[in-house]
Amino acid sequence: MSDYRRIAVLDIGKTNAKVVVLDSATGAEIAVRKQPNTVIRDGLYPHYDIETLWSFALAALKTFASEPGFDAISITTHGAAAALLDADGKLAMPVIDYEHEYPQDIRDAYDALRPSFDETYSPRLSMGLNIGAQLHYQKNAFPAEFVEVADILTYAQYWSARLTGVVANEATSLGCHTDLWNPRTGAYSSLVDTLAIRDRMAPIRSAFDALGQVLPDIAEEIGISVPVYCGIHDSNASLLPHLVGRAAPFAVVSTGTWVINFGVGGDLDHLDAKRDALANVDAYGRAVPSSRFMGGREFEMLSAEIGQVDDAAAKAVIEDVVVKGIMLLPNVAPGSGPFPGKVSRWLGAEGASREERYAAACLYLALMTEACLGLIGAKGPIIVEGPFALNETYLSLLSALTGHDTMALPGSTGTSQGAALLAGIRPVSGVEKHFAPSAIPGLPAYRERWYVAME
Repeated sequence: MSDYRRIAVLDIGKTNAKVVVLDSATGAEIAVRKQPNTVIRDGLYPHYDIETLWSFALAALKTFASEPGFDAISITTHGAAAALLDADGKLAMPVIDYEHEYPQDIRDAYDALRPSFDETYSPRLSMGLNIGAQLHYQKNAFPAEFVEVADILTYAQYWSARLTGVVANEATSLGCHTDLWNPRTGAYSSLVDTLAIRDRMAPIRSAFDALGQVLPDIAEEIGISVPVYCGIHDSNASLLPHLVGRAAPFAVVSTGTWVINFGVGGDLDHLDAKRDALANVDAYGRAVPSSRFMGGREFEMLSAEIGQVDDAAAKAVIEDVVVKGIMLLPNVAPGSGPFPGKVSRWLGAEGASREERYAAACLYLALMTEACLGLIGAKGPIIVEGPFALNETYLSLLSALTGHDTMALPGSTGTSQGAALLAGIRPVSGVEKHFAPSAIPGLPAYRERWYVAME
């Protein structure tokens, strides 16, 4: 373990960015600043507002250097993003928004050249959710700009490079459905040679590596010189504290914009690429069977449609929802998840109260999570972290559907604590709230009808 008293974490999610300071002794977040992560719609293609994020990060680090202080910086970001740098270390092309869709001819050409699922364990995802698809698009649609690219970096490592001047790539970011990684061999896939970019891929470093001190001009600006750690993909940051402190098998449901499910202790032999099951790579370089759907985005959409509802009031009407057959079918947010091609619709919701519709929405999310866990053969207890850990309606339904003990880790997402672990702080157990499986009358029949309704 390190001697650091406090770790600053730059945590850039798809929806929001934040800078957090964690206390090494308690694991508590003792300071935090947040900002929305916006997309710029002009230029070559939609892209992230990198300079605004950079200004936000520096301002927060400067403030926190004075109070409460920190001894190191670690980084975690969403996946499906890469930074393309020129010979001077500047962005040669904007960091593309992964929700941008490419022309059909570009997509068809990429489908013909990407490696098989048996090599990469990356399913073919929509838009730019495969980084390989992004690079193929950027190279073929903008050849004049792409020729200036000297280094290709995964997203978390772009920020560590900007802070230290040291370029790197890292396995958790390469192993999250990029098409660029072979999780069985722990090396690049054949795609890097197909795209002729191997010589531009930055050296691979461990997430646990300290890349160096912040650059002198940055140290002068923020008022402190500290080491910067290589960084980690956000869902794998959420997974890391559990790998350190819990014996397999178990499942982790990491919630944010995406609901990412990890079957720790499972294997890769039964994954269905067509249903958004895949392999992730953990901080130690090991493949982990995983599945996902855009549950956080869906919950935002449903909450905007239904309105605010007290969780206790929603729990009180669960049995009524089941008896009346009020149900929501996938997919509220299209383009991902275990039921591809399905179009969302309500059944039996005419005249339903707001509380009933909210409870049915939570039941929908629990059914989607259960389906995802089944796809990866998840066994043992289920740990839910992130925003859904505050939703007791969802948690009680998930436990009832799966028949497994479910433990909630309320509060902020585990990404920041996981990223802080890279710097060697002692893992701290969060306060878990347990939900034991309980029988809900009619729930098995409701679940069966939900599946039949999708046929």
